[in-house]
Amino acid sequence: MLTKRQLLILKEIIRSYTESGTPVGSKSLMASLPVHVSSATIRNDMAALEEAGLIQKTHSSSGRVPSTKGYRYYLDHLVEPAAATPFEIQAIQQGFGGHFYKIDEIVAQSARILSNLTNYTAFSLGPELANIKLTGFRLVPLGNRQVMAILVTNNGNVENQLFTLPPGVASDEVEKAIRIVNDQLVGLTLPEVAKKLNTDVPPMLFKYMASPDGFLDIFGNVLRQAASERFYVGGRLNLMDYLDDSDVARLKRIFSLIDDDNGDINRLLGPVAGTPDVKVRLGDELTPEVLGDLSVITASYSVGDHGTGMIALLGPTQMPYSKMIGLLEAFRQELAKRLTDYYNHFDG
Repeated sequence: MLTKRQLLILKEIIRSYTESGTPVGSKSLMASLPVHVSSATIRNDMAALEEAGLIQKTHSSSGRVPSTKGYRYYLDHLVEPAAATPFEIQAIQQGFGGHFYKIDEIVAQSARILSNLTNYTAFSLGPELANIKLTGFRLVPLGNRQVMAILVTNNGNVENQLFTLPPGVASDEVEKAIRIVNDQLVGLTLPEVAKKLNTDVPPMLFKYMASPDGFLDIFGNVLRQAASERFYVGGRLNLMDYLDDSDVARLKRIFSLIDDDNGDINRLLGPVAGTPDVKVRLGDELTPEVLGDLSVITASYSVGDHGTGMIALLGPTQMPYSKMIGLLEAFRQELAKRLTDYYNHFDG
């Protein structure tokens, strides 16, 4: 059990180190602590904190720095989120002040705003897609049997891909297939569309197409693109400010992880559901191991019936956690409000 004074000293060491980046000694603590304590007493308490593994001595100084275990203890028991400043709130609101034509634009913009505010790498994930509905599908002929498949959803998103029609698929058959899709599937959620694409739709297409497989592949591919969860990243290069740029192999591995939308990045950020509070993971809590001396702060946000999304920050273990947690609290409220306004426009 730590004493109240030792807890106060640990909290002050973390505050001072995250602000200055320099190891903290007993003399500086004596000047900054809110209570009068002798230098000898502080040294004894620092020795106890070091023995507990919460702080550690650096090679270049007699001062101490927080250990990963110390940060974890601080985050679990001591951190007090600082309210976002009026300037930060204004910057967030101004960043969302433009006109957006689809949800993805708002989500992508949120990553840019957050990275600019914090100088860290920011991630954003839009609301879940379970309730998004299909509103239209068409194929635009481009010549030489090439077509552009266009799928529209009720949240304003438009997905498109280029395809080459298989030799056995005639253009008049394609038109009939598109009418079936729009008659049978428009108004259904994307998961419902995907299910019917494997059950009800193929027998209908066989009435009009000799071989519907090519058409089903085209529609299935653009549907998967529309239904896929996409992360947006802001401030990739901010990583260079606190990573060792001489370790090229590690830098490549981290940048590869960030750009992998469907692999390690999901393990890095964790699940969206079930995380109503701002959550911090650091050290060996992160996977893969290449992230061992970094921290990830995640926060979910809710857009009512339209689902839940996530925002996150990736930065050094030496983050000013109180400030960052408070900022994410404010940011997710503004993002949820902006998305709610957008959805209300379409729902209305």
